Amino acid sequence: MTGTTTKPTLTNLDRCDRCGAQAYVRVVLPGGGDLLFCRHHAKSHDSKLREMAVEYHDETDKLSVS
Repeated sequence: MTGTTTKPTLTNLDRCDRCGAQAYVRVVLPGGGDLLFCRHHAKSHDSKLREMAVEYHDETDKLSVS
């Protein structure tokens, strides 16, 4: 798994494939497809996603606690 990505930065138009919330994590699969996840779903499936990912692009640092 690499830490860099050739895909553009995630925007507010990118939505979680599980629930439709804003996506902050992109997982690129070996076949070239990708999955987008909100922080909640990325965290709940983290170990499995990292195991199968070719790239794991995490932008959850954009979230702030109010």
